[in-house]
This record gives sequence, structure tokens and C-alpha cells, in this order.
Amino acid sequence: MANNAHKSQAGVLQSWGAGLTNWTERWIPDSLVIVFILSIIAYILALIWGFDKGVGFGSRLYGGVEAWGKGFWIYLKFAMQMCLIMMTGYILALSPPVRRLLDGLAGLPDQNKPAQAIVVMALFSTLSAWLSWGLSIIGSAVLALFIVRRNPKVDYRVLVASAYLGLGCTWHSGLTGSATLMMASPGNSLVQTATQEGWIAGPISTGSTIFSPFNLILAVIVVIVVTWMMAKMHPTEENTYVVDQQLMDRLKIYEPPKREGAAKTPSDWMNWWPGFNLIIVVGGAVALYTYLRGKPPGNWLTLNNVIFFFLMLGVLFHWRPWSFLKATEEAGKAVWGIVIQFPFYAGIYGLIKFTLLSQVFTGWFVAISAPATFLMFAYWYGGLLNYLIPSGGGEWLMTAPYLLPAGHELGLPAWKTVIAYAWGDMMTDMIQPFWAIAMLAVAKLNFRDIMGYLMVVFIVYFVITSIAFLLLPWF
Repeated sequence: MANNAHKSQAGVLQSWGAGLTNWTERWIPDSLVIVFILSIIAYILALIWGFDKGVGFGSRLYGGVEAWGKGFWIYLKFAMQMCLIMMTGYILALSPPVRRLLDGLAGLPDQNKPAQAIVVMALFSTLSAWLSWGLSIIGSAVLALFIVRRNPKVDYRVLVASAYLGLGCTWHSGLTGSATLMMASPGNSLVQTATQEGWIAGPISTGSTIFSPFNLILAVIVVIVVTWMMAKMHPTEENTYVVDQQLMDRLKIYEPPKREGAAKTPSDWMNWWPGFNLIIVVGGAVALYTYLRGKPPGNWLTLNNVIFFFLMLGVLFHWRPWSFLKATEEAGKAVWGIVIQFPFYAGIYGLIKFTLLSQVFTGWFVAISAPATFLMFAYWYGGLLNYLIPSGGGEWLMTAPYLLPAGHELGLPAWKTVIAYAWGDMMTDMIQPFWAIAMLAVAKLNFRDIMGYLMVVFIVYFVITSIAFLLLPWF
């Protein structure tokens, strides 16, 4: 009876996963096409509501294009920052010290208790994503490969699903959250605009967002709940999906380049001399210290500071210039989407900011919300939009010009609006295949193989976090 019930449960999971993934593959185009579609929609909305009633249609046509072009290049700096966050985390995940750490973690679970391997995987994924989402994407995939080699009885689908948890549960509440770090950076264009408009008093310290008691407590609750759920969903031995030898042969772990013999040329010697890395790291440590000195800890975490720290750590952990260079080359393959798509998100921002759309959208949110419900609505809205725009930073560029003034008009502190958006943005990452591409390429699975398990976790996660944001106005 128990086995039949478990088979039925597994069948439901697989049916949900396959159904949702098939729907996504059939109806949701590539993310680049989505940003094209959203650009057209934003332009049409600007034609309808973006100008005063006395403005003629021809002037609206030209004015919309002008606003789009005016915003297009605003966020080149931010796009570069997002690329570097992704790359520095990726580089760290491929470094020899991190690989040794992952190999050691893989040896902790009892081989006869595969649920322990799921716990280790889920904890690493969620906690590493809190530290750096770039590190979590690849670090979790590499750890999964180490674990499956040491724990052949573990269900590989549940293992890989656990590896993806950090991107849907913790990353935007952590140290590399796009919206929270953007709003903490004094030189950011959005921060400057929001300050000038009176939506915020100035840069929002990460002490009020990332390190707020609400954010930290919610993150801890989520980590505990989702880890427990994934461990409980591990199937019985007869229903376990184990990796056969054919698949095992295809699971390759990135190997850092190894120097063969003594240097044959001066250029070869310089490529491998660790002194260069050490000099750069020492200089970087001094530079970072001079910037942080005298500032309160809540102002230490800005986009540039976080990127600089992880970059220097990557240089140190790879030890030799050639090893760092090859890891950078590997990491560069993962950032093309950010490079090409962010200018279009900035163009949409221009359509919202440089027409009357910002005021119109703000009015809509104020009309349907009250101080007690706005944060929950903003959370839901962030999650819904994220399924179409799988970029925390890109989506924030679009929504901040009306979410921030709407929250301000309702009398809510800006940090609460930022937190609500941040959690909403990552909510649907768990069931959105975009950020799983790099991980699944390493794991050699399809998204439908893990979607069923993630969908069950998503439902519980959604209930917990919705209640939390209904309560946030009272904190």
C-alpha cells in the first residue's frame, strides 16, 4: 500500500513537472524575445497613457521612441556589474580550494542514508546562494557531481532539484541581491533619481534590507523548511533514479589547467608565476580597506564592493594567472544573456520614467492597495513578472519607478518595498528554467526531470512568504 502511494505521489510530481515545463516550452519564448515583446507593450502603453491629453498622436509616436532611446544606455554600468557578479561567483566555484571544499562536503553523508546527501545539497545551495548567486549556480552543480560519485544510492533528480533551491529561495535576500545592492549604491542612477523625486531619502543601507531582522528570520525559516521537504521527498530504494554508468561517463567536472614541466619561455613563466596574483590581491585588500574605513558596516555592501571582494578572492584562490584566465574564459560563456538584454530593459525603464507611465502605474498600485496589503501585492507582482523577465536587476529597473513612489504614497518605508520586490523576484525562479540552463548543462538533465519536486516546494514556499509579507507592515 505504501509503495503504491509513493508511486502515485511520484507520478503526480512527474505529471506536474512535465505539464508545466511543456507549457513553458510551448508558450514562453526565449528571454531575448520576451524583452522585445515587453518593449513593444511598454511603447504602446506609453502611447495611450504616457502623455498629456493635448499631445497629438504623431508627437506621441516620436516622444515614445525618444524616451526609449533616452533610457537605452543608462544602465551599461549596472549591466557590467551584473556580469561581474555572475562571473566572479562562477570563477570561485571553479577554483581548486572550493573544489576541495565541495569534495569534502560530498563525503559527509552516509552512503546508506541518501536523504543525508539531499540535506547537504539543499543547505549548500541555499546558503551559497545567500553569499553569491553566481557561486551557487555552478558550485551547486559541481557539488551534485561530487555527491553522486560518492553516494550512488541517492536519487539524482531530487539531488539536482536541491541544487537549484538557492536560486528560488535565498539569493535575492542575500549579499548579491540586485535590488538591495543597487539601492545601497550612492552612484547608481536609479538611487539618484529616486532621491531627487523624493521617493527615498538617499541610498538604502543594507543594514535596513539584507540584514534586517525580518529578512534574516524569513531566510532562516525558508532554508529549514525547504531542506526538510527535499529530504522527505527522497523516494524509496526501489523507486530511486540512480545514475547509470553511461550517464556517469558524461558527467564531467571542470578541471583547472595544470602546468606541465618547467617554463620554456619568459611568457610561459609569467603566465604561471603566482607572484602576480599575490601582488594584485594585496593591493586589492588595501584598496578595499581604504574605502571601508570609517564607514558604518551597513554601508559596506555595495555592488562594487561585493564584486571587488569576490574578484580578489577568485584571483587568490586560482593562485596562478593562467588558472584564473581559463576559469574566466569558462565563466564568460554564461553572461551573454545579461550583456545583450540589459540595454533593452533600460529602454523599457526609459519609457516608464521619461513619460507619464510612472505616475499612471503608481496610481494603479495605490488604487488597489492599502498600507496593509501593498507589500504582499508587490511581492506577488514581482513573482509574476519574474516568470517573464528572469532578471532581478532588469525587472527592478522596470518596476522601481512605480513601486517606490506607490509605497511612499502609502506611507511605507522604502526598505520594505525593496524587500518585498526582492523576495517576489526570486519566488518564481524556482519554477523558471532560465537560470537552470548552466546547471542542467553540467548535470545532464532536463528541467522537466526536476520541476515536479520544485513545484511542491514552491507551493509551500509561496504560502509561507505570502503570510510573511502580509505581516511585514506591522514590523
